[in-house]
Amino acid sequence: MTDTPPDRLSSNPRSPFFDEAKLSRGIGIRFKGKERTDVEEYCRSEGWIRVALGKKVDRNGQPLTLKLSGEVEAWFERPAEGEEEIAAD
Repeated sequence: MTDTPPDRLSSNPRSPFFDEAKLSRGIGIRFKGKERTDVEEYCRSEGWIRVALGKKVDRNGQPLTLKLSGEVEAWFERPAEGEEEIAAD
């Protein structure tokens, strides 16, 4: 059984692609062959990530982001709560 993260996910609570339950499991991102920990949002099918642009913010206090294009891989860092017991058997 494969457990894959959604095609698109955001860490910004204002985004329609925000999902706290999935983010709490931890999401690993590999972009162009390198693991990234600074990803704000990603889309695997369209091949892009958004990263914060330093400490710069817009006039509403939201961080400015930069969209980078390339190959994106995503995975969960921790299994779902129910799957830990099944894997132990």
